[in-house]
Amino acid sequence: MLKIAIIGIGARGAEVYGKYIMDNPNEAQIVQIADLDSQKRNKYQTMYSLSNDAVFDSGESLLKSPKIADAVIIATPDREHYKDVMLALDKGYDILLEKPIAPTLEECIQIRDKAITLNRKVVLCHVLRYAPLYQRIKALIDEGAIGEVVLIDQIEHIGYWHFAHGFVRGNWRNKSQSAPVVLAKTCHDFDNILWFMNEKPTHISSMGSLFHFKPEQAPIGSTIRCLDGCKVKDACPYDAEKIYINNQKEYPEDRKSGWPFVVIDPKPTEETMRKALETGPYGRCVYHCDNDVMDHQIVNMGFEHGKHAHLTLVAHTGSTYRQIKVMGTKGEILASDRDQTIEIKRFDGTFDVSPTLFDIRKESEPLLGHGGGDARMMREFIQYVFNGSTQKTMLTSIDRSVDSHIMAFAAETSRMQDGSLIWLKEKEV
Repeated sequence: MLKIAIIGIGARGAEVYGKYIMDNPNEAQIVQIADLDSQKRNKYQTMYSLSNDAVFDSGESLLKSPKIADAVIIATPDREHYKDVMLALDKGYDILLEKPIAPTLEECIQIRDKAITLNRKVVLCHVLRYAPLYQRIKALIDEGAIGEVVLIDQIEHIGYWHFAHGFVRGNWRNKSQSAPVVLAKTCHDFDNILWFMNEKPTHISSMGSLFHFKPEQAPIGSTIRCLDGCKVKDACPYDAEKIYINNQKEYPEDRKSGWPFVVIDPKPTEETMRKALETGPYGRCVYHCDNDVMDHQIVNMGFEHGKHAHLTLVAHTGSTYRQIKVMGTKGEILASDRDQTIEIKRFDGTFDVSPTLFDIRKESEPLLGHGGGDARMMREFIQYVFNGSTQKTMLTSIDRSVDSHIMAFAAETSRMQDGSLIWLKEKEV
């Protein structure tokens, strides 16, 4: 059985990866945890039945203690990744690393190079590669169902409240504290595009802006915090009480303590969340936060042999999902991870191209957690470390995952230069 330590016991580290281990005790065991938050430490120490000497207040203190785990899951804020990963590599751990790798390109490259030099297994949580929907798309492309891929168009519908939660009020709101949104949110999308295109990218351009979530957009009557007597809260879709407290009441009992409520408080009740919203970051008016990341951005990508791709990320959507269209020389694929459907149209010489439909829900259950990707990635990571297989076998090993990050950093450079063309010939893609 694999012994695992978890650094960062939050919405991903505990509620996703830790939960998988607890639900599958025959595969792995949690033997150590670390987090800055004492409430979280106390909660999960009890849940995981850990002794006091297995609980730490930082990744550094855990990684400097005697090594008792086979692997470590690092799910800390972006800016903490580099130091924890480098320490873990030196200590001899294999690593499951929450995306993004790190908030700077230099740190990403250093982590990759050190992992390869030390021959350690480092897997990035690009969970979409493990989801049945995207694996079916990849299989269709590889079997030549639509001929040769020419153009990919992907849209990341972040969702109005999801963007407000993570990128206006939350941990990824400010570039000085985390990676830019084009990396933090859409490194999944770059990774998928690279995977499906199977060509080296050559150049990138990007444009975007922070249009809506800023003080000049605040409606008359709004207050600095949602619970401070805001006069427009009934009409505001971003009202914190509405999003967190009222919505929690509508959730089934088994989900009331999950994401996003557990982000507000480790043991979310109406009382604890209301108290947190009165003082914490998630109770702030979305027009009066310290956010500076883009609420919409477009990226154009050129690849070898004259192929191209386009990526759109946007906050201003009613639902949270990804939509992708892959256009080839003999057909096209249209897919949505909201509906878990794939529509393929093959060109057969007639004007009426009848589609073939795949309903992934009927083929693969369950599909919770990134369309089933979370659980499948955890299962494969545990087997990858336990069986000692070579690094090249893992879908999201560090040497592959860096490439999508290089593209995201290039896109952000282009955006900051008003959409200038960035050539990737000198990059390490």
